[in-house]
Amino acid sequence: VTAPTIMWVKGLDMLLDKLRVEGVEFSTVKGISGAGQQHGSVYWRIGADKILQDLQPERFLHDQLASAFALLDSPIWMDSSTTEQCKQLEEYLGGPETLTALTGSRAYERFTVNQIKKISVEKKEVYTNTERISLVSSFAASLFVGKIVDIDWSDGSGMNLLNLTNKTWVPQILNFVGEELEAKLGRAVRTDSIVGTVSNYMIERYGFPQDCIVGAFTGDNCSSLAGLGLRKGDLGYSLGTSDTVFASVECPNPQLTGHIFTNPIHTSGYMTMLCYKNGSLTRERIRNEHASGCWDTFNKLLDSTPRGNFGNLGVYYDLPEIIPAGVQGDFRINKSDDAVKKFASAETEIRALIEGQVIAKRFHAERMGFRLGENGRVLVTGGASANQAILQVIADVFNSPVYCLQEVNSAALGGAYRALHLFQGGSEKKSYEEMLATKLDSEISLAAQPNKDAAKIYDTEIISRFSKLEDSIKSST
Repeated sequence: VTAPTIMWVKGLDMLLDKLRVEGVEFSTVKGISGAGQQHGSVYWRIGADKILQDLQPERFLHDQLASAFALLDSPIWMDSSTTEQCKQLEEYLGGPETLTALTGSRAYERFTVNQIKKISVEKKEVYTNTERISLVSSFAASLFVGKIVDIDWSDGSGMNLLNLTNKTWVPQILNFVGEELEAKLGRAVRTDSIVGTVSNYMIERYGFPQDCIVGAFTGDNCSSLAGLGLRKGDLGYSLGTSDTVFASVECPNPQLTGHIFTNPIHTSGYMTMLCYKNGSLTRERIRNEHASGCWDTFNKLLDSTPRGNFGNLGVYYDLPEIIPAGVQGDFRINKSDDAVKKFASAETEIRALIEGQVIAKRFHAERMGFRLGENGRVLVTGGASANQAILQVIADVFNSPVYCLQEVNSAALGGAYRALHLFQGGSEKKSYEEMLATKLDSEISLAAQPNKDAAKIYDTEIISRFSKLEDSIKSST
């Protein structure tokens, strides 16, 4: 699965022109940063850096950069054609555990180094003619700076290549992929670094000030953490077609399921990320089967069932799940831990679905080293964040207040916040949290508080029962 690289360039042309027509005064912009879809890669041909430096302000970017790429179509995060390269990489390093300990993740098809390996073998001429390789994030930053800039630590953590400890490319993996890969990548840089100022092209065409800084762009998931303003001890929870949870951690425990990245706002720390395929579509399926397709009915049935669901637990996988890997089907146990084909009532089935989804997130996040802090919060985004009944279950399972972000695009907001932080002097002047202290008060709102009996109900026993259920599912499938 690919996307035309020049499409992104033309998209930037269109965006900047529309902003200009809308009357945006680019001369007032003091700093820029942003986000790009994670894992995707761009292949600049030999001589591309010179093309970027010589851009003519009277012409569009896409007209001038049409010949700047050795590969016209960029592999993106949806691609899954590199299974063979993933197997080879794990075998080369001695197993998935070794790769996970080094880079924070086992080999995944969408991760960039496996894409590069495939291209280096199957499209040797493209690889040979490539001067530099960018992630989508560093590619976007390069368009503003007018030269190819380096990949940041946080987005670079999603490549299966960056050493989590010393923040450099792993030599063994560089050797595995191909010759001159290190030169093609450049060095990895801090996510909270300034990678340059805007180019003469941006100054002359749009009127950006000469001293407008450009901060390192990062991956969309990493930028969402920054946009939510997650503090240590907070959890981000995205309710969408696929569900995602992410958090800041100081002492990560890399697992074969899930990811550890360098933290985009605390570069000495880390962020955990867990992705689940079975999100809103599974919730909609159970709604259709047990609530006549009506969310109001679904929510009333969910609210009518006691917390803990009389000891009944269920997990529902319409699609082969990511965590646990490849599992598909519906699985239920009663309070005696006996497997059952279905529950006796619609409300029990609905609560089993929602509680099972939320308990899974808590169990997997804690297994990777995350713990909610004493004043920790769960910040929820995504389409289902408007569902009060689901938010209440999240508050109860995590025994934590739940907040919702008013701004939908947390990744874009994270780019803006990080640009502001860098313009104000970065962490040397004030911490990211101090910079956001007053701003976040107007951006988030309290949506749910845990009930008083939540800690007792969702204690270690129910987590242990869920762990055993998941283990039995994995062993049986």
